[in-house]
Amino acid sequence: MRQDIHNSSIPKLCVSCEARHRGICGALSPEELVELARHTKKARHSPGRELIGESEDITSFANVMKGVVKLSKMLEDGRQQVVGLQFAPDFLGRPFGESSQVTAEAASEVDTCSFPRNAIETLIKQNPELELRLHRQTLKELDEAREWMVTLGRKTAAEKVASFIYLIATHLDPTIDTEEVRSVSFELPMNRADIADFLGLTIETVSRQLTKLRQDQVIEIEHNRHFTVPDISRLKKRCG
Repeated sequence: MRQDIHNSSIPKLCVSCEARHRGICGALSPEELVELARHTKKARHSPGRELIGESEDITSFANVMKGVVKLSKMLEDGRQQVVGLQFAPDFLGRPFGESSQVTAEAASEVDTCSFPRNAIETLIKQNPELELRLHRQTLKELDEAREWMVTLGRKTAAEKVASFIYLIATHLDPTIDTEEVRSVSFELPMNRADIADFLGLTIETVSRQLTKLRQDQVIEIEHNRHFTVPDISRLKKRCG
């Protein structure tokens, strides 16, 4: 059994960490946390900062502590496609891979806790529970990718934009209970161009659908990026 987070043998930087509670580090014993903390580096990244480039050699991994990370792929002619988003406390990187298959970029201000590749891969080999947690995250990302394929392939423009707002709201506040009337506020982590790229729409269409949602009082927008969803269940109904 894992020891309580208030155990004095747990490193101070790990006690209040979200990844410690809900992420991969929750699978580690105090002794393993101490060993990993010896190699850990925390950093804050401004929006637009590249965290890892596509095809770069993998030398480290990270836990997303705060903010949103945008994953994208680049075509030969320079066109970019956003293929996924990561939120706290997601694990950023693919263990046992030689090079990155995507570019990871800070979509908002992002805090990370990074550690060398060899340190985490050694722990994975020694700790089946850690391996299981990483496997579960991979399966969760696969399920979300399949769900997003449905969104991109079958939903209307209005449903796509509503689905995107719902995705952000529920990931930034995972405690939302959609069976009850709940309100949530957040800073939109992506600009209109990135949203359009993610949804396969034009910027004008994204702006038009956001205006429609606001006029219908499904969302409120202040200063272009601060969103409030007064009733999350109403937004969910607009997702198709």
